Amino acid sequence: MKKLIYLDNAATTRTAPEVVEAMLPYFSEMYGNPSSIYDFAGKSKAAVMTARQQIADVIGAKKEEIYFTAGGSESDNWALKATFEALKAKGNHIITTKIEHHAILHTCEYLEKERGAKITYLDVDENGLVDPEAVRRAITPETILISVMTANNEIGTIEPIAKIGAIARENGIYFHTDAVQAFGQIPINVDEMHIDMLSSSGHKLNGPKGIGFLYIRKGIKIRSFVHGGAQERKRRAGTENVPGIVGYGAAAARAAQTMAERTARECEVRDHLIDRLTSEIPHSRLNGDRTRRLPNNVNISFQFIEGESMLLMLDSFGVCASSGSACTSGSLDPSHVLLAIGLPHEIAHGSLRLTLSEETTMEDADFVVDRLKEIVAKLRSMSPLYEDFMRKNG
Repeated sequence: MKKLIYLDNAATTRTAPEVVEAMLPYFSEMYGNPSSIYDFAGKSKAAVMTARQQIADVIGAKKEEIYFTAGGSESDNWALKATFEALKAKGNHIITTKIEHHAILHTCEYLEKERGAKITYLDVDENGLVDPEAVRRAITPETILISVMTANNEIGTIEPIAKIGAIARENGIYFHTDAVQAFGQIPINVDEMHIDMLSSSGHKLNGPKGIGFLYIRKGIKIRSFVHGGAQERKRRAGTENVPGIVGYGAAAARAAQTMAERTARECEVRDHLIDRLTSEIPHSRLNGDRTRRLPNNVNISFQFIEGESMLLMLDSFGVCASSGSACTSGSLDPSHVLLAIGLPHEIAHGSLRLTLSEETTMEDADFVVDRLKEIVAKLRSMSPLYEDFMRKNG
């Protein structure tokens, strides 16, 4: 049986064994509803509170500022929709960027079309970086929210969140960041970065799927998102997903404890991959900032070929990768992120995203590079575009 080399950790990660172990008792042994008042249910309630504290500790928050959701998309929707509804009497302007995850972009489109919001979509530079001064210039008297992701899910660029948060704070505007890719991968402190709301999702850091959280700074006045019971301090109704919450807490604590050593190792493999791919495969380019990027992210464009073809051929070698966000797989359109950094359609279509984990070895990286060299050469041999380019430039 061929070895599986999983390089799509930005899409989802393997749930860590110790996380699964922490979750198991809350399925069939301590299965009480945390909202019930008897002692048996109290064990579930205590487990939820422990996980809330574990997560809060990772970002320097208070446990009562952590609200559990079903994942990053719900958290993003909550932050944007509930803020707009709460503050629309004050203003209707939201500032975001052209490279946000679709959970932000599609929510903004909804608010524009259905609720009368005005949205400013900021440009980024060729590395995917947002200029904090562009954020400042976009502010109007009607601005009620700024939402900029901590790190991009496709190209890995880490944004100047602390500077943007400071600008928002100076102007009395709420600041939200989608930290789905960054939480557990890079240090985040909500006070130092002036973050008012932060979204995250458990399955991106070796936790379970179907669980996320929204950090809401104490004193931030936004609406409840799901109505019904009094769960999550009356802000998000519904019986708590106790096993998922316990697993998320364990995964967050694990990520914080291992971050320095784990990400240093990921950076080493990441840089090795980048150096070999860009030096050994002609007409390739790195997408995203070379140094201000997530430790585990490699995004490369190869001219004259299609990313989908590369993925299928890599799969035949047991290599799992992607051409962009898993949420847009199946789309024939090129990545909105790659277009936003200035790539033409034909180059954007030939992109490959390799996202590593702590289990990715140098041997894995070398195997992937060697196979990619073969794959790119084969695909280019069948490409009329490459043939025409070689004829003109050979």
